[in-house]
Amino acid sequence: MARIAGVDLPRDKRIEIGLTYIYGIGLSRAQKIIAATGVNPDTRVKDLSDTDVTSLRGEIESNYQIEGDLRRWEAMNIKRLIDIGTYRGRRHRMGLPVRGQRTRTNARTRRGRRQTVAGKKKAPGK
Repeated sequence: MARIAGVDLPRDKRIEIGLTYIYGIGLSRAQKIIAATGVNPDTRVKDLSDTDVTSLRGEIESNYQIEGDLRRWEAMNIKRLIDIGTYRGRRHRMGLPVRGQRTRTNARTRRGRRQTVAGKKKAPGK
């Protein structure tokens, strides 16, 4: 089993897909890493040689910020926005969408599922 950056890569997947299990590496970045190291992208993770794993690990650790460092960096950026009181920081603090999305509908991921208020009556119309 290949272990890179503290993550066990799935054995039966192609290395191109397996690298995406590392936080901070998507498909395009995985393809760049594979091209830089010269590893065949069709190779399964279980079929990698030790030299391939070593070269992949070296390329990733020397050129990319991943896993814990990346999570810490993102958390510090969000904390900075909150501390200086920016609009985006206030939205983060309140748990609302940050990038201008509407909140009257379709904000369930950030706001969560809402409970209906029982017994609420509408104001009488004239």
